[in-house]
Amino acid sequence: MAEIICDGVSAPLPGRCAFYVVKKKRYCKMIVGNGKTFCGEHANADHDSERRRIPCPLDPKHTVFEDSLAKHMKKCNSKDKPKPIYYIKDINAGPIKEEENFQNEVSIADRTKEELDGLIAKMRTAFQGLNAKLHSDILSHPALHEALNDPKNGNFAFKHLRQQASILGHMEALKLLGPDNCYIEFGAGKGKLSHWIHVALQKAENVHFLLVERSSTRFKVDGKHKNTDSTFDRLQVDIQHLDLRRVPFVREKGPPVIAVGKHLCGAATDLALRCLFETNIKNQDEQPPPKRIKLSQGTEDNTSSPPLSREAGEQGELVVSGLSIALCCHHRCDWRHYVGKDFFRERGLGPQEFFAFQRMSSWATCGMSRVARTPKNSQGNANATDEQEEVEHEDSCETIPENFNSTVSAEEREHIGRLCKTLIDHGRLHYLQQKGFKPSLRYYTSRDVSLENVLLTAVPILKS
Repeated sequence: MAEIICDGVSAPLPGRCAFYVVKKKRYCKMIVGNGKTFCGEHANADHDSERRRIPCPLDPKHTVFEDSLAKHMKKCNSKDKPKPIYYIKDINAGPIKEEENFQNEVSIADRTKEELDGLIAKMRTAFQGLNAKLHSDILSHPALHEALNDPKNGNFAFKHLRQQASILGHMEALKLLGPDNCYIEFGAGKGKLSHWIHVALQKAENVHFLLVERSSTRFKVDGKHKNTDSTFDRLQVDIQHLDLRRVPFVREKGPPVIAVGKHLCGAATDLALRCLFETNIKNQDEQPPPKRIKLSQGTEDNTSSPPLSREAGEQGELVVSGLSIALCCHHRCDWRHYVGKDFFRERGLGPQEFFAFQRMSSWATCGMSRVARTPKNSQGNANATDEQEEVEHEDSCETIPENFNSTVSAEEREHIGRLCKTLIDHGRLHYLQQKGFKPSLRYYTSRDVSLENVLLTAVPILKS
């Protein structure tokens, strides 16, 4: 009789769970308790067990022993946490009344070729008087020269470094790197862009960083700067609900703010622009009195200063000194959040056309990745996580109708997709111009480095 190999596929690994995970085609790798055959998540598979596990009422993705449910509910990580003082629900979401008459649109895949041709004609008409061709301006910055020349950095890390170097180069050219500023990184992730800005400003004084990220992130780099002169604070909140004027540091110090972001995804760019420039607090009277929250921990702090009053929150506006945001994922934009509605309306376009252009924008990157990238180790590997995120940015695609796919070349579809992206971005330029800024769009890196290679920058127009 052949010996059974305990490799986790043919048989469970020693000391590990004996539950076979069909989807993964292997046995569960969780460690089991002494004398147990199954781990806690798969304890129900042990029919001899006297304790029964049930899905957690707060998050059915995990289970809990039924007789320990009350205790678990008090400490479950999925339970609602106290909202921080800077959380105002949907403050940056945009008006909802425009959505009332907006019906579900027909998907691109269900449209006829004639309908698609009509939409493309509308898009080309909308470009009349606009510059549809962006200039390439690939820069670098001395702060990253050592890392760019370090052979220990692999090809994928090198691509990220080149993008970060170019973003810093553009910020330097626009005089956005200097002391006495508060840099706000939207969609911060691990905070690497803020890290390199900090490296570039090591000799500068009074520099503060706010890293806005809605999810909990592993391998954060801002922890390396705890003992430096610059201060790093994380705001774990969706940009849609962030009132920057209520952030304690911004409220108390009132510093000039500079917004940055690398691959700020879809609607997040519009939410960030609203967060910076919109001043009306929606439904303020409906908001419960906010509790004072510690900035770093998100827990109540009754010994700190009193909650921000309505009057105090409305006193001053943010002083925005500029922005530098690398754009991506226009197919994830949303009409409600979009800041360029006036721009679209001036060109005879509305939510229906926006919906179509937003979906068609994915044609710019659909199937255009040069190399199929599959992380070799997705557990505990920061580079693998970065790589997976990059693939998600570049590999989304709206299904192309067969009758359109067979008559239009891949190159032409890619060109149409990039035009859709540019038209959506021109709406953002129009919005920034209305706010008194001089905005610009340009290619900040080559397409072999990133398919999402457009940088949005803006600085205030100086009044004479």
